[in-house]
Amino acid sequence: MTLANRHIALVEDDEIMGGSIAQRLELEGAHVIWMKTKTVALGAIRTPHKKFDAVVCDIKLPDGTGEDLYMALCDHSVPPPFLFVTGHGGVDQAVRLIHAGAADYLTKPFNMDQFLARLSGMITANQSEIGNSPFGVSPQAIDLHATLTRAASNDRPVYIKGNRGTGKGLAARTIHKLSNRESGPFQSVDLSRLTASDQANILFDDTAERPALTRATEDGTLYISMISHATDTVQNLLQEWLLSEPTTRLICGFTPDLNSSETDGGVRLDLLQRLRAVDIFIPPLASRPDDILWLMRRFYDGFNARREKKLKGLSVRCEEAAVSYAWPGNGRELRSKMERAVSQAQGEVLFPLDLFPDAQDDTAVPRALSDVRDGAERAAILAALEQTDQHILEAAKLLSISRTTLWEKMKKLGIKSEH
Repeated sequence: MTLANRHIALVEDDEIMGGSIAQRLELEGAHVIWMKTKTVALGAIRTPHKKFDAVVCDIKLPDGTGEDLYMALCDHSVPPPFLFVTGHGGVDQAVRLIHAGAADYLTKPFNMDQFLARLSGMITANQSEIGNSPFGVSPQAIDLHATLTRAASNDRPVYIKGNRGTGKGLAARTIHKLSNRESGPFQSVDLSRLTASDQANILFDDTAERPALTRATEDGTLYISMISHATDTVQNLLQEWLLSEPTTRLICGFTPDLNSSETDGGVRLDLLQRLRAVDIFIPPLASRPDDILWLMRRFYDGFNARREKKLKGLSVRCEEAAVSYAWPGNGRELRSKMERAVSQAQGEVLFPLDLFPDAQDDTAVPRALSDVRDGAERAAILAALEQTDQHILEAAKLLSISRTTLWEKMKKLGIKSEH
């Protein structure tokens, strides 16, 4: 998400801090209106010449507080997304503002890259272009939702590829809900959990107790997870079934085996070509830091609502630790860790130790930011190359960078292409 051409209101009376923020935002291409008092800001934000995309506001102002400004705006309209900047002594006030509807807060001193990421994320979250994506607010999540929407407009088989926990089943359900089959049945089956005989029986054989899934989902959607576990018999039956032009929409999920050299798990070529009529790839969570924070806050709100004594918020350190973690289990792992953290937290605010309680687990130790960036870029590049069968130009398009930039990054990260 770029800040180019975004209109930002900056409310900060400190000359050094305000100047630094304004200069960096302008370098990012944003249009900045810098105000130094609550009174001036109230009038400018309430009746702007052009609607502001976001407000960056200090908690302490010469003629009041950022809270006074925000509440005054709320009395008469829906204010733009607010990102509050506060010292450690103002965290409780900032958390209170988050519960009142503010978008986010940062404590001083903060890293400028972190600031830009937070600001970009909350602006994206406020844009209608997201289309209520369940995957996040990053450009990759927005593109994914657009891809799912396009897939829902036709009835061809869909092949969804992604690592464990990335949400392939969620993507399948999203396609079903966005399609004209929404009122029809949706059924899913995980072939990795079935014996060879059960696979064929559940998919194709009717019994007195239940119809076969391929028949039970007529005029609806059948999602087959872990298609790479399909037996030869089931692959033959699927091919015959698809040739019969069924009224069921078929969606298959494939999880790459990192220990295998087979790129599609041994699914026979003629069937694979039919299954991949629509090809969709879900990038790993580690390559989408904006979505880590977005999902983290959603999980926090949901799990916190179950607590008898509610927590007051997420600490900045906890969020930083989450962004710096590799998330091998992707969104599923994040949900699990957040559920445990919120339910077992002893303090009023979540800290890194709540999210990663096992100090002996090296995978839970936050990495240096440079390592995080390299790891995220490496994961995204490898995933794009796999998705495009190692074609550099197509991978560059998928990553929204030039071919030259991709080559440079691959050289830096020691990634070799087969082409």
